[in-house]
Amino acid sequence: MIIHNSHLLLDACCVFNFVASGHFLSILTTIPVQVVITQTVYEQELIKFDRFEPEDKQQFNDAIIQEMVKIVDLESEIEADLFVNYAAILGDDGESATGAIAINREWSIATDDKAAIKLFSQEAPNLQILSTPDIIKYWSEINHLSSDKLYTILDAIRVKARYLPNKNHPLENWWKTALKT
Repeated sequence: MIIHNSHLLLDACCVFNFVASGHFLSILTTIPVQVVITQTVYEQELIKFDRFEPEDKQQFNDAIIQEMVKIVDLESEIEADLFVNYAAILGDDGESATGAIAINREWSIATDDKAAIKLFSQEAPNLQILSTPDIIKYWSEINHLSSDKLYTILDAIRVKARYLPNKNHPLENWWKTALKT
């Protein structure tokens, strides 16, 4: 997986999916750039970690402590204006803050939200947008996961994070095939 920028901003949906996998720290180690989340995502959306097991929450906390994931905030008037505009369109502060920072700083983004992907692709056609399946597939290949292990991980994401790729996602068939193994 080639990331074209110095940082990868994770939206809350991807954080939930990676934590639900039970392998959050391992996934982070395969991402070849600095991983970040916005202060807004951290404060407003990751509170929903209540549905995860304590060990899942601990992996997330360890990633913050070890600075495998850094927290960033809106830093300029441009980012604040983009945030307000995106929030008015998307109705979601986390995705809006993530998009505002990524677009202004020219960082890559990881999100599974269809509306956010559509908006950010229109706003910044050169913005690199990755998804949960992109990153999980890459991670599974780097780690040479067996089909049984991959099944267990994807099933955990499906159950704990309630995530499946949409039918138009390029890796939807890969995901479905791995879940049938």
